[in-house]
Amino acid sequence: MWPRTLYGRLVIILVSGMLAAQLLTSSIWYDLRHTQVLEIPTRVLASRLADLLTLARQSPSQIDTVIQALDSPDFHLTFNPADRPNSGDDKLRTAAQALMNQVIVERTGAPAEFELQSLELLDEQGREATLATLLGTSTAGGRFWIVLTLPDGRALHVRARERQGWTAMTASEVLLDIFWRVYLLRILAVVVLVLVSVRLVIRPLRQLSAAAEALGSDINRPPLALGGPLEVDRAAQAFNVMQRKLMSHISDRTRFLASVSHDLRTPITRMRLRSEMLQDDTSRERFRSDLEQMEAMVSATLDYVRSGETSETREQMDINTMLDALQADFQDQGDLVEIKGKALSPLLGYPQSLRRCLQNLLDNAIRYGGSAEVLVDDNDTHLRITIMDNGPGISEKDYDSVMQPFSRLDDSRNSATGGYGLGLSIAQGIIVAHGGTLELGRSPSGGLKVTVTLKRA
Repeated sequence: MWPRTLYGRLVIILVSGMLAAQLLTSSIWYDLRHTQVLEIPTRVLASRLADLLTLARQSPSQIDTVIQALDSPDFHLTFNPADRPNSGDDKLRTAAQALMNQVIVERTGAPAEFELQSLELLDEQGREATLATLLGTSTAGGRFWIVLTLPDGRALHVRARERQGWTAMTASEVLLDIFWRVYLLRILAVVVLVLVSVRLVIRPLRQLSAAAEALGSDINRPPLALGGPLEVDRAAQAFNVMQRKLMSHISDRTRFLASVSHDLRTPITRMRLRSEMLQDDTSRERFRSDLEQMEAMVSATLDYVRSGETSETREQMDINTMLDALQADFQDQGDLVEIKGKALSPLLGYPQSLRRCLQNLLDNAIRYGGSAEVLVDDNDTHLRITIMDNGPGISEKDYDSVMQPFSRLDDSRNSATGGYGLGLSIAQGIIVAHGGTLELGRSPSGGLKVTVTLKRA
């Protein structure tokens, strides 16, 4: 479940942190319920007591009749209480009494003599409210026990129950509204912001990663543009320095080997001329064979060194025309090359290098198998060219070693049939320069199968 990309990890970390912060802020709902659940019931009850006091002051003779008329289970009025209530939460009771006194003064113009002896917070069933009640959506309320002194001096005991009020919305609707506005919309806004901001921050790092991948196929690519966070900018600078050093190293190595190759050809040519002056035909032929082998080895070595780099310009290649031309060249030499399948469209690459690679692979197939079969499989993402022969093939355990330079097998595919162990290495270097892969396998006839896969992107 943990993403492997830095982009995914940063998004999860930021979004998870934001969600954790939002969950912690759910205490807002508890505070809202705890501090305000009794405000409306207290105000309603205080208003009713204020009206009762006003009537008792203006019409003392009717107060008993009014008390009897107003008496109900939720607003019980009596002068002789049967029991004494529990006091409840003192802090909550003190705050409620102060609010009731404020409301009575506002409505009657004078303070009242009363005492809030008990105040309990209840749920819908009349039980003592718990944490679940305050965090839930059920309608809570308060149970009040008040001793009110009337203008005639009598103590009126008021035992009332008032429920919490919500404008025109139920508690569930209020909770849903808070969830949509406070939580969901904010979460979506933060997620979008995180996705955009992290993508912008990660973009230079992705460019650095893409440049590192492209370096393997094109050492001469333009330097990486600098920018972005300081750490990524420093990494880009180090990458450009590394690229320049690699380019200098490869260029020096190529010039060195090219110079050695050129210098070796001069004495080889002189030795060939001198060998022609030998009187002994047998010695002359031996010298000639050795010199030709030396010259071929020098040329093969130089080709291998140059296989990983190219000075060509990338251009669209017609693979079908290239394969047809190679087929015609081999047929002119009396060799059989059969092509099955077609490329759907041109491919971007280095034409001369790819032609040399395919020619090298076809040479190997004909040398060891007598003929070659080419299968072309093309789609929107990859072009796959498979070359198979009918030769003795290569053991699967030798697939890795035979790709190494100067690696020759001791059995049927060895130097006796030609080559210096550089053919597959040169071909692999060219394919890697194209950003592709070269894989070995066994053909249906038991020979060698070489699969070249080139990306179209």
